[in-house]
Amino acid sequence: MIIQPRTRGFICLTSHPQGAAQNIKNQIEYVKSKGEIANGPKKVLVIGASTGFGIASRISAAFGSGAATIGVFFEKPAAEGKPGTAGWYNSAAFEKEAHEAGLYAKSINGDAFSDDIKKQTIELIKKDLGQVDLVVYSLASPRRTHPKTGVVHASVLKPIQEPFTDKTVDFHTGVVSDITIQPVENSEDIANTVAVMGGEDWKFWIEDLKAAGLLAEGAKTVAYSYIGPELTYPIYRNGTIGRAKDDLEGTVPAINAILSDLHGVAYVSVNKALVTQSSSAIPVVPLYISLLYKVMKEKGIHEGTIEQMQRLFAERLYTADGKVLLDDKGRIRVDDLEMRADVQAEVAALWEKANTENLTEISDIEGYRNEFFNLFGFNFDGIDYNADTNEVVAVPSIEN
Repeated sequence: MIIQPRTRGFICLTSHPQGAAQNIKNQIEYVKSKGEIANGPKKVLVIGASTGFGIASRISAAFGSGAATIGVFFEKPAAEGKPGTAGWYNSAAFEKEAHEAGLYAKSINGDAFSDDIKKQTIELIKKDLGQVDLVVYSLASPRRTHPKTGVVHASVLKPIQEPFTDKTVDFHTGVVSDITIQPVENSEDIANTVAVMGGEDWKFWIEDLKAAGLLAEGAKTVAYSYIGPELTYPIYRNGTIGRAKDDLEGTVPAINAILSDLHGVAYVSVNKALVTQSSSAIPVVPLYISLLYKVMKEKGIHEGTIEQMQRLFAERLYTADGKVLLDDKGRIRVDDLEMRADVQAEVAALWEKANTENLTEISDIEGYRNEFFNLFGFNFDGIDYNADTNEVVAVPSIEN
């Protein structure tokens, strides 16, 4: 079939298998160009492994240090006449590239919050790898069925206490407008968001893996967070998502206690603002990112998702001397370039004057738009998007 991008708001409803494959190849080539990650992981479980930071983590481990990887994700497979999701195509392309490079790579498709998927993953690790030395937790979902209670929790993206009004942009049209977001109506909204996006499920995974004897001596685990600038605080860090991120970061001591007899360690990595399926859904953030990209590209310090994850692995998690640089709250910071004072000052100045008329000139809205479509396999050079393509692509290790 011929697959063209079809969008609804911040969602792209279609994805392109050849474009997704090119996206994965580009990321692999970047990681290979940076050389081997000394002392890197060798057996890795990535939970939330199909898009964004998750797939970039899997690529960094596999092609940076030759790791065997198991990826867990929840994606829609391709069927005749119906394209699969971008994450499905990403995973198919990753496995193909990994197998051709002689690397072990298998995947499990299903609800990572569920006990059933945890059990399937445990059995696969037991059978094929024995143990893992790194667990990456990069799960992003709008809802979670709690495995112990059966309660379905739905997250909300809202400020707390006060309404929030500021600029936002429709990145498809480039129209800048004001938006007002009403605060949460009750504490249950906050609790539900924490239940979905906080640290409880990360802890459940580590508990189950530890109980099954699948964590190697010195095993590491890392989950991902974001802080961002003050202008996004009301909707992000001080909002419902921020409460969930606080909970995620607050889970580290409990996981460290679980890992203590293995001399293992848990980290939260605070990453840079990037174009992802999740960030595109947050009002204000696309405008901020388009201004940030402009500033960082002009300074020659811009990083995409794969650059972030390769640097996290090579310069933070697996350093030559074994030391991990942390901030005063015990977090890894690979948002350090984004949060540089000169960068933030320039972004803040651009924010004040940003409007529909000058947006193309003062921002990288075109770069934002291009990266958004790249997420779904579109806008890659060398691919004829008007040509028929085979939409039915299998993930080699998954039986349909």
